[in-house]
Parts: sequence; C-alpha cells; structure tokens
Amino acid sequence: MKKTIISLSFSFLLVACGQETEKVVSSITSNKGTLDELQIQKANYTLQIKGLTLALDSLNQKLEKISGSQKRVLVTALEIKPQIFNHTIEIQANIKTRKNLQLFPEFGGRLNQILVKEGQEVKKGTLLAVIDGAGLQDQLDQMKLQLELVKTTFERTQRLWDQKIGSEMMYLEAKTRFKSQQKQVAQMRNQLSKTKIYAPFSGVIDEIIARKGSTLAPGMTPIMRIVNLDNMYVESDVPENYLANITKGSLAKVSIPVLNVTQNTVVRQTGNFIQPNNRTFRVEAPIKNPTGMIKPNLNARLSIVDYSNLEALMIPFRVIRKNAKGNSFVFILTGQEENNGYIAEQRFVTLGMSKDELVEITKGVNTEDLIVDEGVSLLVTGQKVKRIEQ
Repeated sequence: MKKTIISLSFSFLLVACGQETEKVVSSITSNKGTLDELQIQKANYTLQIKGLTLALDSLNQKLEKISGSQKRVLVTALEIKPQIFNHTIEIQANIKTRKNLQLFPEFGGRLNQILVKEGQEVKKGTLLAVIDGAGLQDQLDQMKLQLELVKTTFERTQRLWDQKIGSEMMYLEAKTRFKSQQKQVAQMRNQLSKTKIYAPFSGVIDEIIARKGSTLAPGMTPIMRIVNLDNMYVESDVPENYLANITKGSLAKVSIPVLNVTQNTVVRQTGNFIQPNNRTFRVEAPIKNPTGMIKPNLNARLSIVDYSNLEALMIPFRVIRKNAKGNSFVFILTGQEENNGYIAEQRFVTLGMSKDELVEITKGVNTEDLIVDEGVSLLVTGQKVKRIEQ
C-alpha cells in the first residue's frame, strides 16, 4: 500500500512539474525584458532547480530505504576474539643418552673371561670381564707377607722406643719401611683391580666387541658397549638470533618420524657458547622412553616456542591489503544499520608474528571488531555494505 501511494505521488509530482515547466518555458519565450531582468529571472530559476534537485535526492533515498533496493556490496566478516598464540621454530635434532659407553681396559693383557652376554641387563657394579693379571696376584701375596714382617718389626721397635730403649734412628727406619710397604701393597691392589671390568651404571650390554683370549691394549681396544635407555634427551643447534627468546623452561615438542612419536617437553639446558663456524648455540630437552623403542642417534624434529601471547588478536593473511607505500590495512564494519547494513572503514594495522595462515595484529584493531573477509577486494573506505552471515 505504501509503495502504491508513493508511486502515485511521484506521478502527480512529475505531471505538476511538467505543467510548471511548460509555463516557465512559455514565459521565457514571451518575455522581452531588459538584460538585468532576464538575469534575475535566471537566478530565481536556478535556485528553484537546486531546491527541486535536493528534494528529489531525499525522495530517492527514502524510496530506496523503504523498497530495500539500496545497492550494497555483499561481504562476510570475522569477529576478532583473543586467543592463545604460540610461535615456534622447528629445527633438526639428534637423540642422545649420557649412559651410552664403550668400556676400554686400563690394564693391558689377555682377556680371560667374559661374564655377560649381549642383551643382558646388568646392575651397577656387576663384574663383566676379567683380564689376565700376569702374576700380579702372586706379587701382591708376596708384598702382603713382607708387610706383615715390617709391621711386626715396627711394632717391636716402637715398644722399645716407648721404654727409652734403642736409638731414635732405628725407630724411624722401622716406621718408614712399614709405611712404604703399606703403599706398595695399596698400589698393587689398585693395579690388580684394573684387571676386572665392572658395570659403571645399570643398563643393557648392547655389544661385546672383544673376544675371549684376545690381547687388549690399555685405552685402545674396546671390550663392550653398555647402554641405558631410561634417561634420553634431544640435542640441537639453534641460530644465535633466537638466544634471547629460547631459555631454560621454554616449551617444546619432539617429533620422531621413524617411530611416528610426538612428545611434549621443555628446554632444560641452553649452551653458554656460540659455535663460531655456524653461529649456533646448543639446546637440550629430555624425552621419555617407556617402551625402550627410542634409540640414541635417531633423527628427530624439535619445535620450540620462542614467542607466546595469551590474548593475541589473530586474523587470516587473506583479509590484509597493502597500499602503494606498502602499509598494511584491513576493512572494519562500523555503523550498523538494519538488515545487516554497515559502513566499511579502512584501518591501518601493525603485523606481529605469524603461524600457518594466521598473523598476529599488535596495533590497529580491537577485540570484537568485525574484519571484512570475502568481498574485501571490492571495497573503498566509507562504502556501504551488507554483511552475509556465514
């Protein structure tokens, strides 16, 4: 009904304007006034035209609003909400354990006994192998007998000296021989102990390298390897530009592609030395190995959190535009009207860290702002748009 009345009114207005126009044209053609009079009439008619134009524009706006025919660009929008954002770096890492040791002999000689087998679990202090002592035990027994003799001599000389019998020189000589013999026995015992190989820690005999009866050279011929897989860790070299952001306690994640295993961990140690050849520093993070499947020297990927924001404002890269100067901006929906009508406002923004397809906005937008997504390439600032709900 409203539309019909407006249409009829508009028709009557056109008819009236047409009749008025005919009268004005007739008046102008019949008017033979002076130049000044004609200019005054021209000014009056110009003012009337401007007034009618303004009235017509106002009427058109009302018609568009009522009829819903107002043209607006259709867009979608994303509401900005704070979220936890962790930026990570990913680097190649190597799995290690400090309890991975090859056992070398301290005493040279023939390997007499191997008391364990490969794959056998042993406790710390377990006797693993025995090397031929080449008569060291006989020498020790003889030294013990000699020690007993000099000990008895010293004790008797001391008793006489306490009774003021004998010379002081005899007492000192007996004491010196006794102390010297004690040290010789201790040295021989230490030498003899090197003929026996004990487990330095609890673990598994991973490999027996030497064979029974082979001749061993001190510090050169390996006997066996013992490994403990309980306390594993990953080690990696990190570029020096992350030195201020990666510290002890930084959150990290370890991925082992071969085993399809991923574990959360933390950095427990950072190096205090920058490698001059590649400008990196060392980081270390522990990992768990409950099944024993993780082995030393496996390749791994280490992701370390170098930046964290608990209330980050993140938006997709696709909604960001750049002007001729290279400044980044987005379009914000403002001035909400009925039927999801808005005004598109240009906002310049400062970009922060990025991850995947999202980037952090550190300046320029606020929480709950509506960022134009689809349709952003068609916009100019101040343009009227209509938001389509997704």
